[in-house]
Amino acid sequence: MHEAPPPTNSPSPSAAPAPVPASSAVPAEPLSHGLKQRHLTMLGLGGVIGAGLFVGSGAGIAVAGPAIVVSYLIAGALAMLVMRMLGEMSAAMPASGSFSVHAERALGRWAGFSVGWLYWFLLVVVLAVEATAAAQIAHGWVPGIEPWAWVLLFMVVFTAANLTAVKNFGEFEFWFASLKVGAIVVFLVLGLLAVFGWLPDTDPVGMTNLTGQGGFLPNGWGGVVSGVLTVVFAFGGLEVVTIAAAETDDPARAVGRAVRSAVVRILFFYVGSMLVIVTVLPWTAQQAGLSPYVKVLDAIGVPSAGQIMSIVVFVALLSALNANLYGSSRMIFSLAERGEAPRGLLKVSGGGSRETTGGGSRETTGGVPRRAVLASVAFGFVSVLLNLLWPDTVFLYMLNSVGAVLLFVWALIAASQLRLRARLEQEAPEALSLRMWCFPYLTWVTLAGLFGVLLLMLTDEAARPQVLWSAGATALVLLVAVGRQWRERRGSAVAGR
Repeated sequence: MHEAPPPTNSPSPSAAPAPVPASSAVPAEPLSHGLKQRHLTMLGLGGVIGAGLFVGSGAGIAVAGPAIVVSYLIAGALAMLVMRMLGEMSAAMPASGSFSVHAERALGRWAGFSVGWLYWFLLVVVLAVEATAAAQIAHGWVPGIEPWAWVLLFMVVFTAANLTAVKNFGEFEFWFASLKVGAIVVFLVLGLLAVFGWLPDTDPVGMTNLTGQGGFLPNGWGGVVSGVLTVVFAFGGLEVVTIAAAETDDPARAVGRAVRSAVVRILFFYVGSMLVIVTVLPWTAQQAGLSPYVKVLDAIGVPSAGQIMSIVVFVALLSALNANLYGSSRMIFSLAERGEAPRGLLKVSGGGSRETTGGGSRETTGGVPRRAVLASVAFGFVSVLLNLLWPDTVFLYMLNSVGAVLLFVWALIAASQLRLRARLEQEAPEALSLRMWCFPYLTWVTLAGLFGVLLLMLTDEAARPQVLWSAGATALVLLVAVGRQWRERRGSAVAGR
């Protein structure tokens, strides 16, 4: 990933990284600017608050005990550093393809092609998991409607929302995220009241549950490491903020504010929630697959806690489905812009109304890449069908093939930032409105941390298949990228004779 770019007199200019433009020189894209700052802020905040936190955190507590707080701090720090790097590049060079565009500019077309298609594949596969899980919850509420019918309903509704105007997507995500954030705030308040014994019929808990049942580190530092492997993927989803920033009026300012606010708040909500959970109840009371939030709410006497959390998880799944459909459509649209996907996907909606703002007027309903949305949802439907028909065979292999892709994407983000930061400082220092801390040292620390997580996954029997299958999928995409680049160079050489 750190190989030097081809010299400027290379026979194939397309193979070399593109020059770094100043932020004012970034070409305008045909997408609309219908997203507002509040949409972007809540997207960054709600994008990673999903079922992985509300339900999946139980598995982390089961292996790490109270030290799951440390696991979340480590995983959150990695995510925070990656987002800072991504925010720096996106503020300087906003683009709908975000890190795929940055990778192409920094490392070459092979990198942009690879990370773009891998991320698109990741989103459309995970979309099937979210749609199926939400359908199972809805089926429990209304048994008369089969899960496949719920899946169809969800996909149709969110496809329609993404086909109309980007502000509709923004509004959906704003209210979804608001509900999730509100639920966590209420949980934190109730949890703190229970810890201090300020709720009816409760006594102060103190530090008993943090130091009892084997102590704060009941399974040692090995448990903390296992906890990191369990929770690190819960932070996936932050990247969509930088993709969405390109559809705001002031991308550079919007992404900077969203990154700064979201990272701090997410660490607060994640780490704060875990601290409340392991303080209120013994960690031995938690079980993988069961929501620790439900157990805490039941313990402090909140009526219908299970039903309440089912509603919150349901909303979280629909929110993630909506965000993934949006992110996948913009990523494949960006690939098409750069000639890395079929050009027919560049068709965007036209017409619509204009909204008058303090800075003038803007298009609010046009500029939607409808073909890109339909292409993403079509593959999403295929994934859902595979999940319903062959969940333990075909779809399991697909899911394993994207299991570690997020870490590969984050590593390429760090590698891209290493190169682009140096070039920006030379060519367009005024574009660096948001800077990565302690460059380049923390970037190298982040890369080492990501590779460390991958190595630990290889030593873990349960996680090893995900790394191997994901590595295979990545190798296949890289092979296609290198093949395309070789054909282009050969074509240029033949044309130049």
